[in-house]
Amino acid sequence: MKKITTSLLLLFLGSYLLAQNSENRTSSFQQYQKLKENSFFKNVPFRNVGPTVMSGRVVDIEANPTQPNEIYSAFASGGLWYSTTAGVQFTPLFQNEASMTIGDIAVQWKEGENTIYIGSGENNSSRSSYSGNGIYKSSDNGKSWTHIGLENTQHIGRIVLDPSNENNIWVASIGNLYSKDINRGIYKSTDGGASWKQTLFISDSTGVIDLVIDSKDSNILYASAWERHREAWNFKASGKESGIFKSTDGGTTWNKISIENSGFPTGEGVGRIGLSISKQNSNKIYAFLDNQDNKKEITKKTISLHFDQLKSMSDQDFLTLDENDINAYLDHYNFPNQYNATSIKEDIKNKKYSPKALVDYLGDAEEDLFNTQVKGAEVYVSEDGGKNWTKTHDNYLDRVVYTFGYYFGNIRVDPTNDNQIYILGVPFLGSSDGGKTWNDLGNDNVHVDHHALWINPNNPQHFILGNDGGVNITYDGGKNYLKCNSFPVGQFYSVNYDMAEPYNIYGGLQDNGVWVGSSNAEINSEWQNNGKYPFQSVMGGDGMQIGVDERDNTTIYTGYQFGNYYKINQKTNKMAYITPKHTLSEKPLRWNWQSPIVVSKHNYDVIYFGSNRLHRSLDQGDNFVAVSDDLTHGGIKGNVPYGTLTSISESPLQFGLIYTGSDDGMIQLSENVGATWTNISSDLPKGLWVSRVIASKYNAERVYISLNGYRFDDFNSYLYVSDDKGQNWKKLGNDLPAECINVVKEDPSNENILYVGTDHGLYISFDKGNSFMVFGDLPRVAIHDLAIQPRENEIIVGTHGRSIYVGKLADIQSLNQKSFHTEITTYPLSNVTLNKKWGQIEGYFEWGVPIESSIKIPVFTNASGELSMQITLKDKVLFENKYNVDKGLNYIDYNFTIDSSNKKTYEKVYQKKYILQEKQNGKYYLDEGEYEIKFTKGDQSMIEKLIIKAPQKKQGRVKKKKIP
Repeated sequence: MKKITTSLLLLFLGSYLLAQNSENRTSSFQQYQKLKENSFFKNVPFRNVGPTVMSGRVVDIEANPTQPNEIYSAFASGGLWYSTTAGVQFTPLFQNEASMTIGDIAVQWKEGENTIYIGSGENNSSRSSYSGNGIYKSSDNGKSWTHIGLENTQHIGRIVLDPSNENNIWVASIGNLYSKDINRGIYKSTDGGASWKQTLFISDSTGVIDLVIDSKDSNILYASAWERHREAWNFKASGKESGIFKSTDGGTTWNKISIENSGFPTGEGVGRIGLSISKQNSNKIYAFLDNQDNKKEITKKTISLHFDQLKSMSDQDFLTLDENDINAYLDHYNFPNQYNATSIKEDIKNKKYSPKALVDYLGDAEEDLFNTQVKGAEVYVSEDGGKNWTKTHDNYLDRVVYTFGYYFGNIRVDPTNDNQIYILGVPFLGSSDGGKTWNDLGNDNVHVDHHALWINPNNPQHFILGNDGGVNITYDGGKNYLKCNSFPVGQFYSVNYDMAEPYNIYGGLQDNGVWVGSSNAEINSEWQNNGKYPFQSVMGGDGMQIGVDERDNTTIYTGYQFGNYYKINQKTNKMAYITPKHTLSEKPLRWNWQSPIVVSKHNYDVIYFGSNRLHRSLDQGDNFVAVSDDLTHGGIKGNVPYGTLTSISESPLQFGLIYTGSDDGMIQLSENVGATWTNISSDLPKGLWVSRVIASKYNAERVYISLNGYRFDDFNSYLYVSDDKGQNWKKLGNDLPAECINVVKEDPSNENILYVGTDHGLYISFDKGNSFMVFGDLPRVAIHDLAIQPRENEIIVGTHGRSIYVGKLADIQSLNQKSFHTEITTYPLSNVTLNKKWGQIEGYFEWGVPIESSIKIPVFTNASGELSMQITLKDKVLFENKYNVDKGLNYIDYNFTIDSSNKKTYEKVYQKKYILQEKQNGKYYLDEGEYEIKFTKGDQSMIEKLIIKAPQKKQGRVKKKKIP
């Protein structure tokens, strides 16, 4: 009864909060802009260290049919990127709007400047598929964007443009992912997006995922409806309302054509459908179906002992079973080696558990355990405009979409040959005989999980493929590919660091495993020459959290989804599986998609690992012991593990003072290394995902928590602090935009500073979370994790769509509330080493580029305006410039040049008989010495030293003494 009550409570919560979301999301971006405008820290620079090589999830690709070197690539959470170099180089176009997550794009190709439409909100229904806020339009090739409506659609399946009338636009909306809504179906605009009319609505659970138009008659369109609803604990990916619709009047009215006796499947098993029309014959339509019906043939059992027998079997009957049958059952379901027929019979004889424990041990997913299998990927064709359909193939297309076809579903037809078709699933398959037989068109540099395909209409051997590993281009029909991995679009779940010099950054990525690389990494193509990419893969799967042993910077603890973790020695590449298992007398453990793991800062031998219970190891993960019972509300039965731990934090001030947070809103405290636990979440909002719990390093009584309502389509920000170990809570961040919070982090040296990462950005507080400002010059990307390397005092930002950023904190930490009222604040500068090659041409003779260096000089001002900067030597001005600065921290670039008009002055005051040489680029540079930088704003001036040191001399060879 408890589970039912919890489920109803959460469903009610989702429905209640959904009603508030439209207004909240409309004002959320305005609040963000206000916080950015008033921020002292919006100009703080961050460097993107990549990695780029593994890329990230593509959802759509469009290329110019007459100039195919011009490409737009849309990423699920990384925005829109543009190339005019056939994929050699991409630049971002869409990254500063209210939402940069994308479901589909459409382009009107024009001479000069293209018109681009973006449907925001990813069209895949993954657990990290972010929602959008409608349609955006750019009439200047992405330089500027206008929001043109449909703000409540959340997820856009497709945008279709009328080839004969650029004012006609159709949009397919899938609608909300985690809640029912009425903003689903087909919308049409006849005025270029100025206004919209919903022309197809099926139900509050069924949207439209795909939409295609007859290129010869724009009155004819086909749409695929998809009934689907996701919850944190369950995903319904099919239903009887799914099917294919047709319009013959330009999308004004629609009729369902996938009906009984049409040849196309109907009923509860109909899942996602992709559509494509032949260019040669408009009556020929292909459909790619995710069929969730079970196969008629049940896989033959390879074991004689079965579930149904064990569920009701008596102890006495079990003791008479053949031990070979018992062992075969144990092997079939991968029971731990500690169990065998002899030991189990002994336990049952001693009444430790009953035979039913052999069923309960494996959890609730009985359908999987019975070996029932869904039909999965199926391809159908109609030759008569959708009246009749036939399946193109006789055999099952196994292992194309597995049981998660909701993540796939696109099909494409060769524009010159409608018997050549392609389907995009886990593999990328092609058929040259209209779908009868299929071939794998992947390659060794092509990732799996495919979502987008553009085929050159003038050369069908040339196509561009988009998948979870980015963009691949082929010119020979899929025999060989280029991988476009020069830009950062990695989707990180987590980041961490070690204490090596320079330190390394670790990160776990969506569908791209766990990677490690130097914090000094730069994004360039040099690695293609030297063969050494600065980041390296640690392991595959979906990369999750990483614990690091900072004593050796070699031992790490990490893994892939649902708690499959390993202890890894990076020097020897030795891996040991460390995930603890429950016993036959215990209930099955539940593991979150991103299971939390923590290495104790008090003792690196101690590891904490969370399922629905907390597990502790005292020997570096070799052995784990559960130090708690269930720390959640108990879970809800479904096809996704729920009632799992999501966050663990041990107090930096007290060993064994541990907090845990769960996906169903429970926060627990233990003050004695897990011996006893106290629920401290009763006064907090119910049922929300605990995205982070952080024990303070400044006060043993203090704890911060963030809650996340994403899985209820609740986009409000929930941030709290307690100064008495959770007995009382205070809400923080009341001025934060309505954006889901993923992480909160304390500053390591300033108690008043907090950092918060949300689904749309990074924020900073200087008053312990009471108010916030936008932090840094980052795009509007989801921030999933933050880590602060203490020795280098750098913040590591793990984004879900733009890889990893790193920023320095020293300039920020030295400020306080009093600084905010000071007209100018300057900072001591690090010494600079002279490079005598400044200004010289680097490269082949006069065709190279000059060698130059620069520093970013930080200056804090309490108001926007004009700032003057002078470089002086013995009170003589050598360089002078004026800058328009913003309120807050500004960074002025200076490249060590002096004004040519000051050459003679420099020669006089520098030293006797000094001649300042003009460099090959026509500029003059400072020599070694001590200079002053004078900043003036209004009536106030500040001076800092600039010391340029001579380059260190190379040590000469030591002459060997002659032996007499």
